[in-house]
Amino acid sequence: MPRKRLPTAIADTTGASLKNPQRYRGGPKSAATQALGGPPSWLSPAEADAWRQFAKEMPWLAASDRTLTAIASKLRSRLMSDPALGHKAMNELRLCLVAMGGTPADRSKVVHHDDDADDPMSEFLN
Repeated sequence: MPRKRLPTAIADTTGASLKNPQRYRGGPKSAATQALGGPPSWLSPAEADAWRQFAKEMPWLAASDRTLTAIASKLRSRLMSDPALGHKAMNELRLCLVAMGGTPADRSKVVHHDDDADDPMSEFLN
């Protein structure tokens, strides 16, 4: 039985699509994602500030992350107003950060392409 095909986005990131381009020709492309956008209207002003901080700190967040970002924003605003936040809430905030790629260990798993910046590797890969 043949091995499962590596997703095109991962193959592009790891360079596997350059090594064997015939394997990834015509494969499914990653769907374009919408930006995270502004905070929902139902968040309080402190929670909306936390939302904007997350958007600034993690530019890879997309529209599909809105619910998770709202949960994390509520928890972060509670932490900012009361540093004696309980252990359960702190753990829940940590889990949200892990899921959003906001910790140092999980940040390495996030592939974020900034369209405005020039890719220094493009001269070697093209």
